[in-house]
Amino acid sequence: MIVAAIILAFLIGGGLLLYLLDKLFYNKSSQEPEESESQETTDSECCGMHITCEKDSLVAGLDRELLYYDDEELDTYRGRTADSYTDTEIEEFREVLLTLQPEEIAGWARSITTRGITLPADVRDELLLIVAEARNSKSGNNTDKEGRAYGTA
Repeated sequence: MIVAAIILAFLIGGGLLLYLLDKLFYNKSSQEPEESESQETTDSECCGMHITCEKDSLVAGLDRELLYYDDEELDTYRGRTADSYTDTEIEEFREVLLTLQPEEIAGWARSITTRGITLPADVRDELLLIVAEARNSKSGNNTDKEGRAYGTA
């Protein structure tokens, strides 16, 4: 029992020592903000610092203010599950999706998610396909997931 108490005392003492060293020598970043990380990018361009541009991301920036894409009528579907939509309701989602400009699609998906609306499964699949095609066309990568070329004649 005494051996366990000695080990526990050494662990607590070591932890306390490491905590104090961290506060004294390594925790200066909270006092001095780095300029490189405080740079904000504009909505019109990508910073190039990420594998995928955050403008194209479907989940980045979910805490931003709500944006509407002339789709306020879709708010009535808030809280519904993906499999509870009728064919007419699915067509409403599809109509909004197909009338969006290509650069608006990722933002619309973020807006729908932020507003608590679950897309119907068919429309979600179409959305993911459109976003994937847009990313491939931006990167010049004209291959499918198996590496086969497409879109060339």
